[in-house]
Order: sequence, then structure tokens, then C-alpha cells
Amino acid sequence: MPIVILIAAILGAGALGYGGSLAVSKKKSADGKALAEKELETAKDKAKEIKLEAKEEAINIARQAKDDEQKRQARLDEQEKRMLEREKLFDSKIESVERRAQTLDTDEKEIEAIKQELREIKERQMKNLEKIAKMKKKEASEKLMQMTEKEIKADLVEYVEKLKRDASENADEDAKEIMAQAMERMATSQAVERTVTTVAIPSDEVKGKIIGKEGRNIQSFERLTGVDVLIDESPGVITLSGFDPIRRQVARVAMEQLVKDGRIHPGRIEEIVEKAQKDIEQETKKAGEQAARDAKVVGLPPEINKLMGQLKYRTSFSQNVLHHSVEMAHLAAMIAEEIGADIKVSRTAAYLHDLGKAVSHEIEGKHHHITGDIMRKEGFDEATVHAAEAHHDDLEATTPEALIVRAVDALSAGRPGARGDSAENFGKRMTDLENVAKAFTGVEKVYAMSAGREIRVFVSPENVDDLTAIKLARDIATKIEATLKYPGTIKVNIIRETRAVEFAK
Repeated sequence: MPIVILIAAILGAGALGYGGSLAVSKKKSADGKALAEKELETAKDKAKEIKLEAKEEAINIARQAKDDEQKRQARLDEQEKRMLEREKLFDSKIESVERRAQTLDTDEKEIEAIKQELREIKERQMKNLEKIAKMKKKEASEKLMQMTEKEIKADLVEYVEKLKRDASENADEDAKEIMAQAMERMATSQAVERTVTTVAIPSDEVKGKIIGKEGRNIQSFERLTGVDVLIDESPGVITLSGFDPIRRQVARVAMEQLVKDGRIHPGRIEEIVEKAQKDIEQETKKAGEQAARDAKVVGLPPEINKLMGQLKYRTSFSQNVLHHSVEMAHLAAMIAEEIGADIKVSRTAAYLHDLGKAVSHEIEGKHHHITGDIMRKEGFDEATVHAAEAHHDDLEATTPEALIVRAVDALSAGRPGARGDSAENFGKRMTDLENVAKAFTGVEKVYAMSAGREIRVFVSPENVDDLTAIKLARDIATKIEATLKYPGTIKVNIIRETRAVEFAK
């Protein structure tokens, strides 16, 4: 019985709990439905507001578009109005030009009629004069010329001879004055820049590092730079030897950096040499551009500026070639201005005359011929090319500008202090000069004078007569030109004298 009561109690509690849960669920469902309806109403209101705003915005856009269209139409109307006004103006100008052309045609016909009338009058006058003089026009002209020629022939001959004498007497003086004025205006310093081929080292211990184990360092350096490294007993220096001045300069810069850095091995050498090559390339480019500005030669191709920059490291008898070229450009311009030649051609040709020296070790031929080939390739006009190429005697200078370049080349090279030479080379050059003249028959003594710019040759008067002396001077000069290298010109003086000696006892 108690079990039945317990079961009944449990069933009653379950029924009560289910009924309570069902009531709670119904209440929640009613609340959720009310909330959903409220949110739906809110969304509908918001949609209405958005729709109204969209309509207003569309109305505004349409109104703005209409205003823009009206403004655009107004501008088009204004432009059309201006075009019509211009068309009317243009039509009126055309009418004016046509009226003027008609007037000109009428005037031209009247002028032609007047000319014809004048010609007729002139012909009648000529016929009247011929009747009066009983002589044709051609006969009268010839008669007048004959009479005039007889009267002034002697005066003309004398005047021409006077002009010749004056030109001959004043030519040398005028040339010297022009040269002197150019030299005075171009008073540059003659302190020369010598190409450095030695590198100072702090101690002789560095020589061992430069050589390296089994000579690896020095072999790597020579292979990368293309120069020979001479390490001898000379204290505190290393000598760099090479025919290419650019390579020699790269080697000098690289060696100085290696000595300063202290780390000397093949890898470091390769790195330093590559950096030095880039530095020298930039330096030559800047040097060429600066030299062109200094010489006032503008518009040169980049390749020409680069080659000219390389001349910074070239010397001729210790004279820096790039400085020599800049100086020549100024001298050529001054002389061209004085004599009325083309200043631009003279300046440019003088500046570029030694361009071929930058690559003369790479290209066969004389440097001035190489200069001409490079300039033609770069598109320079033939007048400038000829003036630059003809600064040596193997090409004939056919223009005033070419003669100017040849003159200023000798002028720049021959100025005191412009070029130097070692005592050993100077002595050898003097000896060679004297030996050339001594080889000729009839020569007794030879003296080289004026630093090799003049030789005095004393000949035997019994073996060499006056005519032979003239020929001997030419032969010696020709042999000097063919066998010796020298700056400027050399004057050959042949001296023939007869001495009669007697003693009074």
C-alpha cells in the first residue's frame, strides 16, 4: 500500500512540474512574439525614412545635373557666339587683304609702265648721244678705259708694289704682336704635374706583405692592375711601372689604400683594385667635363669628355696634356679673334687636338690621325676635324684655323717652364742632335745651342762652297726630322768662313 501511495505522489509531482513548464513556455512565446512585432514596426519605420532620404537625394542629383547642363549649354552658347564674331572678323580681314592685293596689282602695273617709259627715254638719250659723239656706247667705254689705263697704270703698279712691301715688312711684326698679346692674356702657371710612379710605404716590413707567401699578393696585384711592381733596395718606396697612365694611376691608388689598410691578401687586393678603377673612372669623367667648361667648349659627347679626362694622367715632356689642351683652346680663341678666323672652330680643334693620345697605346697610328678618326666618328664638322688633325707637319694645314692650332701648339709647348726633361735625357738629346750633323761630309764642328732648338754647324770652306752649304742645311734638317723626336722646331745654321792668317816679323 505504501508503495502505491509513493507512486501516486511521484506521478502527481511530475504532472505538476509539466504543467508549470508548459505555462512558462507559453508566457515566453507570447513575449517573443510581441518583441518581434515591435522590431518589425521599427524596421518598417526606418525603411520609410531611408526611402524618403533616397527620394530627396535623387531629386537633388537631378536638380544638380540640370544646373550643370544649363551652365554647359551657356558656355557652349558663349563659345559659339565668340566663334561667330571671329569668323566675321576673319571674313573682314580677308576682304581687306583682297582689296590690298588688287591695289598692289594696280600699282605694280603702273610701276612697270613707268619703267618701260624710262627705258624708252634712256634708249632715245643714248641714240642722241651716239649721234652727237659719232661713237657707239661700247666704243666710248673702251676708249674711256684706254685713256684711264694710260693715266693711272703707273700709279697702280706703284701702289701694288707698295702694298706688297708693306705686307712683307709688317707680316712678321704683326704676327709677333698677336702672339705676344695672346701670351700676355694667357699667363697661366707653368708648375707641371708629373705622373707619380712610386708609392711611399711606412716601413720596409710592408714590402714582405705586398709580396705575400710565395709571391701570391704581388702576382695578384700585377694581374689585376696590368702594371709591374718593382720592389728593390730603395728604402721607403715601391715603384710601379706600366705604359698605360690610367692603369698606373689605378695601381697607385690601390697600392696606397692597401698600405694604409694593412690587410693585404688576394681577396682584399681584388676588392681594392675594383674600387680604385671605379674611382679613377669617375675622376676622369669629372676631369673631362671640368676641362671642357674651363676651355669654354660646350656640347661635347660624353665619350669625348671621358677620353679627354684620361689625358689628366698623360704627360708630354712632363707637360700635362689636359692642361696643355685647355691652354691651347684659350690661345687659339684669342688669335682667331685678332685675325678674323672662326673662333669656335679654332677653340674646339685646339682643345681636342691631342684626343688621340688617350687611346694611342690601344690603336695603331699617329695620335693626330687617331684624333681625326674619333672626331669624324662622333660627327664633328670637317673644318674642325681638319684643324685638329693637321697640327703636325705630315698633313698640310689648308685653313686659317688649322694654322692657328699648329701655331698655338708650338706656343704652348715652347713657353718657358712648360716642358721639362731630365738631365740624362737632355744630354742624350743634345748628343744625338750633334751626331746627326757630324755625319755629313765637310763638317768640322757642331754645337747644339738654345736647349737643342738651334745647332751651329761649322764646315770646311775648301770642301763646302756657298751653294753646297745651302743644300747641306736642308739635308741636315731633313735627317733631324726623320731620325729624332723633339718638341717645337730646330734651327740649322751652316757657318762657312775663310780665315787668312799671316805674321809680321
